[in-house]
Amino acid sequence: QVQLVESGGGLVQAGDSLRLSCAVSGNTFGGYAMAWFRQPPGQDRESVAAITWSGSSTVYADSVKGRFSISKDDSNNMVYLQMNNLKPEDTAVYYCAANFGNSIRDMRNWSGYVFWGQGTQVTVSS
Repeated sequence: QVQLVESGGGLVQAGDSLRLSCAVSGNTFGGYAMAWFRQPPGQDRESVAAITWSGSSTVYADSVKGRFSISKDDSNNMVYLQMNNLKPEDTAVYYCAANFGNSIRDMRNWSGYVFWGQGTQVTVSS
């Protein structure tokens, strides 16, 4: 079992930056792919970015490429999402998630993420 707790959301203006954090705890032996998803108001949840347990590979949604960056701090069991040049369409509840496995395939298996945090709200005003 893995527990995930997000933080760092808030209200910002278009063009601003924000960094989301995800504290990972529990049984992390064997490794997990880690990801960020988001759910805009009135819309379905969508994938944003993911990273392998080793941190050597990442993947991003086209809508955030070049603006968002996912990273890990293994010494502190943290996963981050650095969001730059935020746009009003980035407004959403952002969720941290974990998927069993260490491979790139596991990282890209968006439907395989089974552990979820409670979410943190990001609101971008125009």
